[in-house]
Amino acid sequence: MAETNTVSMGRLIAIPALITLGGTILRLVGELRHWPSPWFNTAAGGGGAIVGISWLPIFFGPYFAVKLAKAGSGPAKAGKSVGFAFLGLAVLFVAMFWARSMHLSYWLLVPFLMMLVAAFIPGAGWKALGNALIAYAFAARIPVLVVAFFALSGNGGQGWGTHYDAVMPAFAHASLAKKFLYEAFVPQMTLWIGWTVALGAVFGTVVSAAMRLTKRPAPAVAN
Repeated sequence: MAETNTVSMGRLIAIPALITLGGTILRLVGELRHWPSPWFNTAAGGGGAIVGISWLPIFFGPYFAVKLAKAGSGPAKAGKSVGFAFLGLAVLFVAMFWARSMHLSYWLLVPFLMMLVAAFIPGAGWKALGNALIAYAFAARIPVLVVAFFALSGNGGQGWGTHYDAVMPAFAHASLAKKFLYEAFVPQMTLWIGWTVALGAVFGTVVSAAMRLTKRPAPAVAN
């Protein structure tokens, strides 16, 4: 069904955002208390710890897709929504590999901005889902920025010893502002926004298409 009805975005993302915030808090507590690996890891980037929020779009993408489709805000064409979702993920991966191949410089911001652009590609195939995932992505990542700021500035600038304040050797003696900009703000507001939206869109559109929810008429969700 084509996107014709309006869904309350705040209501749609509220529960996923709260669950995600809980995951961020749990991870912080676990790292501060040195709970065991592989559940928690204080290495830079998180070391692939099981407790984290980066994998949640796998579940929340389909959650948003089902809610939107049943409310009558599904995509006009299922195939198009899936295609743009995968295109967004592909652009994200290209940008990530490009960033890994570059030396630390201001030019490194170009592939990171490309990662942010990737977040807006899935919306070309399913606007409502793209908007929901973008809203959720910022709701998920802004609290991480707050945690990272306090973690980086804790203990007189020495940090809390968590992955939130683990920095690359090049920034070991940098100012708090520079650490926060390059190690927290830039990746959280570009890479992780793109990752959240693209991953959620892929799983959301595929599940929606498989269930043929876009073909079902349904009542609108009230604002």
